[in-house]
Amino acid sequence: MQLRVVAITVAAMTAVLSAGAPAHAQANTYDHQDPAESGCWNSAQVVRTGTLVRHRGRSAAGRINLWWSPRCKTNWVEITTDSKVSGTIYLYTGDRRRDAYDFKPGNNGRHWGNMLRAPRTCAWGRVTVEWNAGRRNVQTGSGGTGKACG
Repeated sequence: MQLRVVAITVAAMTAVLSAGAPAHAQANTYDHQDPAESGCWNSAQVVRTGTLVRHRGRSAAGRINLWWSPRCKTNWVEITTDSKVSGTIYLYTGDRRRDAYDFKPGNNGRHWGNMLRAPRTCAWGRVTVEWNAGRRNVQTGSGGTGKACG
C-alpha cells in the first residue's frame, strides 16, 4: 500500500513539473539559432544599421544590420563586407545575454549571427573582422549598431 502512494505522489509531482516546463523552454526556443533556418527571417526588418570600418585608414569596409523579427521576438546581426574577411559577430541584449558567431571568408561577404529573444529589452550588435589572416599585412576592422529597444 505504501508503495502505491509513493508512486502516485511521484507521478503527480512529475506531471506538475513537466506541465510548467514547456512554457519556460519555449521562451528561449530561438536563442542561438540561425534566423534563416528557423524561418524568423521571413517576418523580419532592419531596425538599426552601422558601418564596418578598417582600423588602418579608417575607411568604410561594410555594413552592419541589426534585425528584428516580430513573429519570433528575436534579434540578430548581419554583416555585408568583402568576401575575404573573417571575424566574429556579437549580439547583446539589455538583460545581459549575448551571442558570438565566428565566420570565415566566403558567402560573397554576407554573414549573419544567431538570434536571441529580446521582446521587452534592448539589443545591439558589434562586429570585429580581419583580412589576410596569418599573413604579414593583416588588416582589422570593427563596427557596431545602435541600440534598438522594444
